[in-house]
Amino acid sequence: MDLIFFDLDGTLLNSQSQISDFTRETLALLRKNDIAYTVATGRTMLSASAIIAEHSFLLPHIYNNGVTVFNPKDNSLKLENLVNPNELEFIISLAQEQEITPFVNVIAGTSHEVYHPPARHPIEHDLLSKYFKRTDAVLLPLSQLSLTDNITNISMIGDSATIHSLWDRVNKVDTLVAYSGPAIEGNNFSWMDIHHGAASKGGAVKQLKQQLGATNIICFGDGDNDLSMFELADESYAPDNAKQAIKQAASEVIGHHNEDGIARFLRQRFSL
Repeated sequence: MDLIFFDLDGTLLNSQSQISDFTRETLALLRKNDIAYTVATGRTMLSASAIIAEHSFLLPHIYNNGVTVFNPKDNSLKLENLVNPNELEFIISLAQEQEITPFVNVIAGTSHEVYHPPARHPIEHDLLSKYFKRTDAVLLPLSQLSLTDNITNISMIGDSATIHSLWDRVNKVDTLVAYSGPAIEGNNFSWMDIHHGAASKGGAVKQLKQQLGATNIICFGDGDNDLSMFELADESYAPDNAKQAIKQAASEVIGHHNEDGIARFLRQRFSL
């Protein structure tokens, strides 16, 4: 059984964070031919669900770089490798030192809660007003966060130099892992997500492989957080826009994400 895992940003999605019509039609062809596929993304469930909602991702979804696995069949959630209180304290202290606002993502039942101190910079205010307040996220002051809450990840956004400095310091801590990339708000800004160090897409992919009885794992990705999938995949593919290290780790480099590279490859790979 082939089982395909798609990263979203920079891979299945175009630069407008959308699934193009051609890719949508290709997903329909996969379903028609009984080829199993799902999503493995660093995005939160809140962020990704609206994008994939109309595209029949029927198998369990991997969110938060493997921390959250959602099964649409029974609406169940599985959480692993959550951020613990000591790690949270370190991250918040580090963010405050650099005058960056930490956005603490929490899963409470089926609700997504985001705890944060007052935003400091215009780009953080924009994130709150132009993104979070348009979603189903429950926004709460950081003072109300309980240390027993299910903390999946901490997100930050800011000028690239500051975020890179924070990324470097976090990744020197054995129990944490941080991923970063350019923000859509402009070249001068970057985002960062911080997780427990044991969290990875690869770990979640391995579990789903066993659960679903797959024999051939096919992964698509463009960033550092996809390497753990590539390491265990039977086939791994990087779009032409991927980082150089990801291209080197892939079985093959395929077309650019803005040119439906993944969809075009799949049509050829499976004679769709």
